[in-house]
Amino acid sequence: RAAPRIACSHIRHAWDPHKSVAQNLAEMGLAEDPNKAVPIPKKLLGMEVESDGQQLGKKIVRKPYVVNEMELEASLPEKKSNTLSRDLIDYVRYMIQNHGENYKEMARDEKNYYQDTPKQIKRKINVYKNFYPEEYKNFIASLKPEKMEVQ
Repeated sequence: RAAPRIACSHIRHAWDPHKSVAQNLAEMGLAEDPNKAVPIPKKLLGMEVESDGQQLGKKIVRKPYVVNEMELEASLPEKKSNTLSRDLIDYVRYMIQNHGENYKEMARDEKNYYQDTPKQIKRKINVYKNFYPEEYKNFIASLKPEKMEVQ
């Protein structure tokens, strides 16, 4: 029997192709059917049923490291992979280079293809400042000598 395609590397490495899906998941301490693993109490369903107090037999978890590794991976902080498009960066830099902080002038610029309002342009510039603070500082610093030469 071929092993199913498993996206999670922890489960894939612990998978035994000679056992059923239910057996593999039970050995790892994972639930095959979430409805059985965390049943809805009968009281919530509107039915009053008396329980006889017997516990279902506990299953033996032979591969607890799978769940432990998955919990560890889930607890790691998420990497921020937010980046801005090259077009937006070029647009913002062009506007700052040609208009400084005059957002009304930027809105009237012919390169304002998206017809952004002054507030929208200001917001885009602030997003650029927040995403790339070092690059923004260096860019502003490189503009200052140019302005000195013009005057």
